[in-house]
Amino acid sequence: MIEIKNIEKKFGNNHVLKNLNHVFESGKTNLIIGESGSGKTTLIKILVGLYKHDQGEVLFHGEDVGSMKNKSKRKLRQEIGMLFQGGALYDYMSVEDNIMFPLTMFTDKSIKEKINRVNFCLDRVNLTGKNSLMPSELSGGMKKRVAIARAIVMQPKYLFCDEPNSGLDPKTSILIDNLIQEITEEYNITTVVNTHDMNSVMQIGQNIAFIHQGEI
Repeated sequence: MIEIKNIEKKFGNNHVLKNLNHVFESGKTNLIIGESGSGKTTLIKILVGLYKHDQGEVLFHGEDVGSMKNKSKRKLRQEIGMLFQGGALYDYMSVEDNIMFPLTMFTDKSIKEKINRVNFCLDRVNLTGKNSLMPSELSGGMKKRVAIARAIVMQPKYLFCDEPNSGLDPKTSILIDNLIQEITEEYNITTVVNTHDMNSVMQIGQNIAFIHQGEI
């Protein structure tokens, strides 16, 4: 669970977020929706630690991020999975190496353990045996599924998805939505999805924060 209390954010004279209070629940797909410029992207960047809020609290399972020591912050970062809008795969790496990258960066697992975990995640996103393919050989939907596999490879407690259906056809969008919801419920993840897609809202929206002019 993630809770925000009295969150404020300004950029110069632009008051982007105004006294936001909301709870993002574990095991549910928590959607942030709103028109362009409403502040939803700023909010998700605050949640993942890319922006620092001016006032208020961001609580991960009751612990305020602002008062965490560096060791606790590093541990929290390893519990966060991120699905970027464009997938953000490394073009020069194979599917396997892309998914394995966080394991290599943040764990001491053996090669065998890492490959086993990669294969498990590939199987979970229905891409079994696609290890050696390069991103250039993948369709848009396959790239998103590889990105999801990479996002969950560290077994995160929290999953953030920025416009996961951007650039996808309607049928593939539904597949990605369903996959995100299934993984969320299966592993009891606190999933936060930033989206413009009203079909996603109707399909998987279980806890929805609608931001309008900086307010929920």
